[in-house]
Amino acid sequence: MALRILTVEDEPEMADLIARGLRGEGYVVDVVTNGVDAISLATDGSYDIAILDVMLPGMSGFEICRWLRRQHEGLAILMLTARDAVDDRVRGLDAGADDYLVKPFEFAELAARLRALRRRDVIGTARIDVGGLSIDMLRHEISAAGKELRVSRTEFDLLRLLASNVGRALPRTEILDSVWGSASYVDPNIVDQYISYVRRKLDAANAPVRIATTRGVGFELIPDET
Repeated sequence: MALRILTVEDEPEMADLIARGLRGEGYVVDVVTNGVDAISLATDGSYDIAILDVMLPGMSGFEICRWLRRQHEGLAILMLTARDAVDDRVRGLDAGADDYLVKPFEFAELAARLRALRRRDVIGTARIDVGGLSIDMLRHEISAAGKELRVSRTEFDLLRLLASNVGRALPRTEILDSVWGSASYVDPNIVDQYISYVRRKLDAANAPVRIATTRGVGFELIPDET
């Protein structure tokens, strides 16, 4: 079954370019130009991915993103911004976006980002357990010491990758390739941002694992000693 994408973009030429390209890739695409119409279509939760422009009339892309994340936790969200500013990227990620793309961009880059968001592979087992951290690969759920840990899709993929490589520090380039689909298109700083997000959630849940930084190498998931 083809994946469904909701695209919220008020520039006609950009919206047409995205829609034609994605349909050519085999996606089912609906395009709207504002937040009210986006929320109306997304209410039934039938979309797999949402592409949101930041600058929209009325409701901003950040506001739409927050609403979508509250209502549909498993929805993959990619934000488009014409402003190559760190504050905008951070604000989008804090609103619940899984990734961002700065305009102008090549369609090949957009397609690569979407393929990365679709990549939710089960690697060899239905569950990974590291200490008291349990990752259910089929349900896409994580629990820490028996309590559910609420994470975004990208945070899930990051923890899954680290938990699958316990005992080895993963370089940023490997994390970018595995979680975001490319080490070429994506700003490496996004890894550090998401490591920070996940660390805060692990700390808040008193999870029996921690993410250690190996200087000059990368990041490693380490079970707490008992």
